[in-house]
Amino acid sequence: MTGHLASIGRVWLRNAWVYRDRWYYGLLPNFFEPVFYLLGMGVGLGFYVSTGGAFDGDYLGFIIPGLIAAAAMNGASFETTYNVFVKLHFGKIYDATIATPVGIEDVTLGEAAWAITRAVIYGGVFLLVTLAFGTAFDARLLGALVAIALVGFAFSALGLAFTSVVPTIDLFSYYFTLFLTPSFLFSDIFFPVAERFPPILATVAEFTPLYRSVQLMRGVMQNGGEGVLLDAGYLLAFGIAFLAFAVWRMRKRMIQ
Repeated sequence: MTGHLASIGRVWLRNAWVYRDRWYYGLLPNFFEPVFYLLGMGVGLGFYVSTGGAFDGDYLGFIIPGLIAAAAMNGASFETTYNVFVKLHFGKIYDATIATPVGIEDVTLGEAAWAITRAVIYGGVFLLVTLAFGTAFDARLLGALVAIALVGFAFSALGLAFTSVVPTIDLFSYYFTLFLTPSFLFSDIFFPVAERFPPILATVAEFTPLYRSVQLMRGVMQNGGEGVLLDAGYLLAFGIAFLAFAVWRMRKRMIQ
């Protein structure tokens, strides 16, 4: 028994020793995440709950497009962050790949294409689930799938761009907790951000990719595609810019 306790203590000591040099990577994300939820769900959604707000009597219809966009975001984001980082740094898969006729540009674009596929799977499955909650079974579903792919494109490019610059896997906690989490809470998914927060904060939210993704999905699913050109154009330009950066950075990283 004493030997087991000593071994357990050594494992604990090893983890504490490693944590001593890495504690700051996880401290800020773990602090801010509950703050974001407090603001988003307490100050934002809590106002409508406490005042009996009914969202025109169809709260499910209000949140469904946003949740589909978030599902697509998550599918693309996890694929192009942790999965790509592991392949790049631990599996050394790309080192072997670029020794073949496949170049690093092909690798980066291929990963983006696969991430878009994952986004369509995540978002598409959730879209099918929402049929049981009142989503209309009509031609708008095809438009929604195209919109999901565009959301996946934007977030796959962003994820690859971030992965191409971070030196350690611990830094992904900043990406997910300090960017994706507040995006999830303050992108009009659960409540109209402009009605609950100061104009400057609402303007910041409106320039985030998930906000534009939510507006795109809402426009396609509820308005038959009317007024979505701005949102679609934003996501397309956003994805092209960040994907070009990711290709440049990955090439530079693999050459070093």
